[in-house]
Parts: sequence; structure tokens; C-alpha cells
Amino acid sequence: MSSNVIAVYPGTFDPITLGHEDVVRRATQLFSRVIVAVAAGHHKKALFTLPERIEMASEAVKPYSDQVTVESFSGLLRDFVVARGGKAMVRGLRAVTDFDYEFQLAGMNRSLMPEVETVFLTPSDKYQFISSTFVREIAMLGGEVDKFVSPNVQDRLLAKVRSLGRE
Repeated sequence: MSSNVIAVYPGTFDPITLGHEDVVRRATQLFSRVIVAVAAGHHKKALFTLPERIEMASEAVKPYSDQVTVESFSGLLRDFVVARGGKAMVRGLRAVTDFDYEFQLAGMNRSLMPEVETVFLTPSDKYQFISSTFVREIAMLGGEVDKFVSPNVQDRLLAKVRSLGRE
């Protein structure tokens, strides 16, 4: 583990999945501090509100609370990372299809923040196919999501689906 290196793991986390949690766990083995940065999501229509996503992420990272904090951000990620003293940005890669987008994003971020490195982490094999989008769709269609999210997230997801009248 690098001493005193702050890493930022940004995303909308709508909802946070076991794959996200696995990437957080892996990041804690590499960095002294990890900030899970929950995006306000101005470009996406989120199922969960920002406070709900922050609460779910905070619950999910409790086992790593000595190293991991959860914060929200809006605006340019660059501003958030620089303000927090971040030296690395963690990005999760599930498949080759993620790589093209993430590679372009890393290049843009390097241009905006040359002092910050992007580190790609892959989740465990059993989580590589999980995406928040798939989890939301499965839940909305009445499928089981217990293999993809923690029990806390599952409970909130099912309650959200019920509140929308889509059981």
C-alpha cells in the first residue's frame, strides 16, 4: 500500500453493487485512503436520490470505514479530486467493452489533471457481469437481485420498486 495516497472512486452508484464493493476492497489494499465519490448524476436519470445513494454506499463500505469515506460531488470531477488532494482515480473495468470508454475518459482526465493517475481495477470474476443498470432492470421486472447487491441495497431496491408500483 502506498503511504498517504488518496484515491477517488467516482460513480453514480445507482445502486452500489457487489462489484463496486469488490473494487472498493481492492482499492483499500493499494491506497491509504479511498473516497467513494457519488455523482449527483446530472447526465443520468437516477432511480435513487443522491442522499439514498450516499446512504447505501456508506453502509456498503462500513467494513473499511478506517480507510474509506463516501462523499457526493457535482460539477467537474477534476475539481472534486484536486480539492480532496487525490493522487489516483480508481475506475472499475468489467469487460473489454468498458475499456474503450474508460480509456478515453482516462485520457481526458489526464489532460485535466496531469498529476492524478487513473488506476483500472477489475472485480472478482463472479462480479464482472454486474452493472447497476442490469440490477435496476432486473428488480423493476420482478427478478431476484440478491446475488448482485448487499441485503441492505436489496431491501431498498425492492422498496423503491414497490413505491413506483412495479412489483
